[in-house]
Amino acid sequence: MKKKINVISLGCSKNLVDSELFLAQMAANGYSVSHNSDDSKARIVAINTCGFIGDAKEESVNTILGYADAKKRGLIDKIYVFGCLSERYKDDLQSEIPEVDGVYGKFQIKKMVEDLNADYKMSLSRKRYLTTPSHFAYLKISEGCNRTCSYCAIPRMTGKHKSVSIENLITEAKGLADSGVKELLIIAQDLSDYGRDIYKESGLARLIEELSQIKGIEWIKLHYAYPANFPFEILPVIHQKANVAKYLDIALQHCSDNMLNLMRRNVTREGTIKLLERIRKEVPGIHIRTTMLVGHPGETEADFEELKDFIRLMKFERLGVFTYSHEEGTIAGELYEDNIPAEVKQARADELMAIQQLISAEINTAKIGQILKVVIDRLEGDYFIGRTEFDSPEVDGEVLIAAATKLEIGSYYMAKITSSDDFDLYGEISPYVMALSDN
Repeated sequence: MKKKINVISLGCSKNLVDSELFLAQMAANGYSVSHNSDDSKARIVAINTCGFIGDAKEESVNTILGYADAKKRGLIDKIYVFGCLSERYKDDLQSEIPEVDGVYGKFQIKKMVEDLNADYKMSLSRKRYLTTPSHFAYLKISEGCNRTCSYCAIPRMTGKHKSVSIENLITEAKGLADSGVKELLIIAQDLSDYGRDIYKESGLARLIEELSQIKGIEWIKLHYAYPANFPFEILPVIHQKANVAKYLDIALQHCSDNMLNLMRRNVTREGTIKLLERIRKEVPGIHIRTTMLVGHPGETEADFEELKDFIRLMKFERLGVFTYSHEEGTIAGELYEDNIPAEVKQARADELMAIQQLISAEINTAKIGQILKVVIDRLEGDYFIGRTEFDSPEVDGEVLIAAATKLEIGSYYMAKITSSDDFDLYGEISPYVMALSDN
């Protein structure tokens, strides 16, 4: 019988790519592999952990403890832990959870494969066992980060920014396209720095332009740009290339100069507004996703009021909010007191999302009557669930289409938007619209 291994992937999509790389190696060695499965026959479990903020660390630790208990009860034989949390707290995990058979850092997949008595195959170093639906995949174009944001522990876990070469990424993307992937979700800790370490200048525009030429790729979406030293060369590519979605995920975190200075973001309010205005001018119709961080030490009521007004002014199409987590080893953790109560942080986050809910509802209402290209992700109850080019999986809104119309998962259609709610759209595929899809 084949040995069975179940990989539990926690945290972000960048972690998910690492899990897929590991799964590919194990599958190539004859293992039966599963991902985030309840398969009771998998006697080996590998947990890819997240160590970004307090809640993520807690989830990772609780997951490890849950499988440690399962091992005590004889339900599994081996537990291996890797990823960001174990990169940061390797010694603690080994000493405090003795049921764990191996703890590996974020960049020790090769050693973990070998410790499982498998052969690490260099020829598969960029090959992945996809865990996403077959029509989309994440493409991680770099690792690490050179920024020094006060609140962030990522550079401690991932090291300095290191780009993957354009040549290697094109090869990987072509392989994904050949396997049926139609949508590439470009991810990195910092898209804005892509290529500077290899090419001594930003390589993002050249990379995306080359990716857009790959046969079969319908959409390319960009995630996690940084506002400082933003690569403006990417804007004409987004505007001109039909399969580069008019979508940009750029984390701004705050708007007040006081907070941007305390957070060490190396941008100003005025500079941020000019950046957003230029993006929207050069790419008409672009949808901007951003995140805001509330409750960072030093955030006053005046700072928060300014942030609320900023969100009302800029009307971001997509927005998420996080509360500050006091992390050891960060600049904020060393220099500042975490003096804003948790309930105040959460109240501020809730207030921002209430503002965004109204903005999102207004933006969605304006789409009623429009005909938009939609990819179908899944069937759920009475509806096919799809997305537009302005939406990424899991984090953005969706388009719900009554299942009375037979649609294919992973296919693209032109859908007429008939109604909306605060975050989602409702559409239909009429014979006329279906004809547009066929063309």
